[in-house]
Amino acid sequence: MSTTNESPKKTLRRLAEARRGVLVPGAFNAMSARVVEDLGFEAIYITGAGVTNMYLGLPDQAFMGLHEIAEHTARIRDAVSLPLLVDADTGFGNALNVRHTVRVLERAGADCIQLEDQVSPKRCGHFSGKAVIDTDEMLGKIKAAVDARQDSDLLIMARTDAAAVHGFEAAIERAQKFSEAGADILFVEAVTLADEVRAMPKRLDRPQLMNMVIGGKTPTFGAEELGALGYGFVLYANAALQGAVAGMQRALTVLRDTRRLDEDPALVAPFAERQRLVGKPLLDDLEKKYAN
Repeated sequence: MSTTNESPKKTLRRLAEARRGVLVPGAFNAMSARVVEDLGFEAIYITGAGVTNMYLGLPDQAFMGLHEIAEHTARIRDAVSLPLLVDADTGFGNALNVRHTVRVLERAGADCIQLEDQVSPKRCGHFSGKAVIDTDEMLGKIKAAVDARQDSDLLIMARTDAAAVHGFEAAIERAQKFSEAGADILFVEAVTLADEVRAMPKRLDRPQLMNMVIGGKTPTFGAEELGALGYGFVLYANAALQGAVAGMQRALTVLRDTRRLDEDPALVAPFAERQRLVGKPLLDDLEKKYAN
């Protein structure tokens, strides 16, 4: 939890440095972010894949642009107070585009901005057929991101997808260079062996994020074990999305088959719970306060 008067950026930096495997669920809109905060999590990841899936109905293959993720970031920032880690894909271009991306997302309310080294158009880290840019090009992007931030507490997270393209050792080498270029958090995506997961905190000098993709290529570890290994964050970027899709499918199947849907909490959130999550009681109080 945040200490008194501590900014979300300082909170996030403190959580990263603690290296205790902080669980970070992904949010794809303001409502999902409110659910994450309401359940007591310590930070939120604004997922590019989730926004693409839920906002556009498309797969995670670079269909989302900067201003779409910035718009969602601003809406989520207005809805919750938790630190926000924002998925900025490849930075939407070259180093100069990255500079612009960082400024836009920082103004929108990001506390950490994630950049990756895939060739554009990128694709989900657990899809096949990925390609990565040259290491030097990515180092330029990281340096541009570090220089662009207006608040020195804004964190830059550098992700590499090189493990799938060049192998684990090449990914480790890249990640260490990303650290030297100024990245605050390292993210080696889609490693496929349990021994690789266990090795990375010993091999890299910065706090790391481990991505647990449900049904993905990386072996599943619990957050407690990953924290004990020394990971800063354990990401479940699309657990809420996958849960929401399953919930919609269950509720709508019952509606289709029975031609009615009662307020069954096993199928739908109660009406009052929905109003609580979107802050209606507070707005009711404010309406009374400002009434003539």
